[in-house]
Amino acid sequence: MTNPAIPRNSLGPATLTVALLVVALLIAWPDLAASPLISDDVNAMQRILFYDATLPRMATALIAGAALSLSGALFQQVLRNPLASPTTLGVAAGASLALALATLYAPMLMAFGGDLVALAGSAIAGSLVFLLGARKGFSPFTLVLSGMVISLWCGALSAILVLLNDRYLVSLFIWGSGSLSQNSWQVPVALLPKVLVLATLGFLLARPLALLELGDEGARALGLKLAWLRAAALAIAVALSALVTSAVGVIGFIGLVAPILARLTGARRPVSFFIWSSLIGAALLFVADEAVKMLAGASENFLPTGAVMAVLGSPLLLVLLPRLKTRHRMLPSAPAAPAIRVPVSVVAIALLVVVALALVLGRDAEASWSLAGFGDLQALLPFRLPRVLAALAAGAMLAVSGVILQRLTGNEMASPEVLGISAGATLGMAVALYWVMEPSLAVQITAASIGAGIVLAAIVVLGLRSQFAPERVLLAGIALGALADAIVGFITASGDPRALFLIRWMSGSTYMVSLQTALSLLGVGALLIAVALCLRRWLDLLPLGPSAAAALGISLGRTRFALYGVAALLTAAATLAVGPLSFVGLMAPHLARELGLRRALPHMAGAACLGGGLMVLADWLGRMLIFPYQIPAGLLCALLGAPFLILLLGRRT
Repeated sequence: MTNPAIPRNSLGPATLTVALLVVALLIAWPDLAASPLISDDVNAMQRILFYDATLPRMATALIAGAALSLSGALFQQVLRNPLASPTTLGVAAGASLALALATLYAPMLMAFGGDLVALAGSAIAGSLVFLLGARKGFSPFTLVLSGMVISLWCGALSAILVLLNDRYLVSLFIWGSGSLSQNSWQVPVALLPKVLVLATLGFLLARPLALLELGDEGARALGLKLAWLRAAALAIAVALSALVTSAVGVIGFIGLVAPILARLTGARRPVSFFIWSSLIGAALLFVADEAVKMLAGASENFLPTGAVMAVLGSPLLLVLLPRLKTRHRMLPSAPAAPAIRVPVSVVAIALLVVVALALVLGRDAEASWSLAGFGDLQALLPFRLPRVLAALAAGAMLAVSGVILQRLTGNEMASPEVLGISAGATLGMAVALYWVMEPSLAVQITAASIGAGIVLAAIVVLGLRSQFAPERVLLAGIALGALADAIVGFITASGDPRALFLIRWMSGSTYMVSLQTALSLLGVGALLIAVALCLRRWLDLLPLGPSAAAALGISLGRTRFALYGVAALLTAAATLAVGPLSFVGLMAPHLARELGLRRALPHMAGAACLGGGLMVLADWLGRMLIFPYQIPAGLLCALLGAPFLILLLGRRT
């Protein structure tokens, strides 16, 4: 695998770094002008705030930005992957989840230091990603997709922790999103020496890492032990990310964008690449944090800097995307003949059995398992039926949307969750919730559809130039999804009481679904799925390639637009019921394909049955596993779906 070719820019890394620092200082000038450094008209309280809050926060931003950027540069240099970073590889999410678990359920572990807990979480998450990547020759696509799955899985677990600990809701959310707020020098003073030691070790590896440009055979011929070198460099990168996460929470995109900017501005050799990545990252996070303080005013301590960094970094990454040329390419291969062939009718019968069991099998007031008789069922149906119907409709819609996206992009890993479409629907729903006091179901579906449609349109525009190359589509989805999530983070950090409702809704709970809402959702789903089934000919012909499809009379532009529109509507309607995380849109199409359903019509029909059944099963398990407490169906499905996807990634050739 070769290093990504990035065109040289006339703007040097030093110029970029100085420009970013100047911007940060201009934003911070009002605070600096009123500080004891410049003004004599300062009272004792202002002096304390400046020396014990403002300066430590600035120092923390610079140290954390440099550490995360160096971590990303090491990942990219070792893995020869321009998409590698602590965020995209799931390392930061693993550390964050480990710290949250230890804080809530094993506080005695924190006595040994949060750094060790964060290192353990990062190591576990990173090991899973690297083990999967090693089986595929460290393919950039497989590594980033594996990291994203780990991140989503950790995010689902973190969401459950938040829901189960309402009293810590605000603090958990703000810390998890990356808050640089300080009230002493404790954090920067403790973080700086650790970062310096790791940075020194990283720079000592710069020259051996430069030999990787010769390829594995050439490096081995010079006596380089590649396994040990890569393991050492990756360990340093993981440790840098874990230390920062332990200190300030998850701050995304710095470790991805700063190294890309360093290469674009001319930093090629490992030593200069590491140096300028660190300096650019420090300046970038400094700018972002000063922007937080300027925009938030008195609420600066409640606005997470990590969310601001995602808002700034996502558009920047999208701008850089056309200039980022990767030579890695996933080669299409003919699908293997399925070991079994199951008719759609059998899948439909299995769905009916699952629905029936979800309605009649449950636990009574004494937590004992029981089958509801006719009399009991009449009393239970008003509670169980709406949830089952909503889960059924949402799962079927997500599954059909996944089939459409996978066939359109030619990418087996495409799904509403992975491509950020669900996050776009969530953003639309959040805006509707805060814009309209009590939005109706029609308003919610419209707002969610607009959000999903905007994300889809951006992915289409960004993917057309690369003919929907998996790497380009995936990176665009990551950036857009992170941008939508960051904006939702801003909204939920506002302190509005509706934030808790929004977070509960994002978890995919069907608690409060009424029969009228469930029937409306089922009707919308049936209509949209019927439309998708009518478009089956397009889905059969488009995988043949643009030339063949055009020769058969298909207008590629209109066809893609129509299919993407249907996928956006399906995703938006489903997200209203089960939230943005479920993985059903990824699992169901694969399961249908494994059952021998290859052509578009049986593929969509089978996936719809499987998706509906999976979501109904997840909703039933969520009600029964920890009875009388409940786990939202969307989160439970995500927890079950992530291991499935990891297994799938391990099997792919």
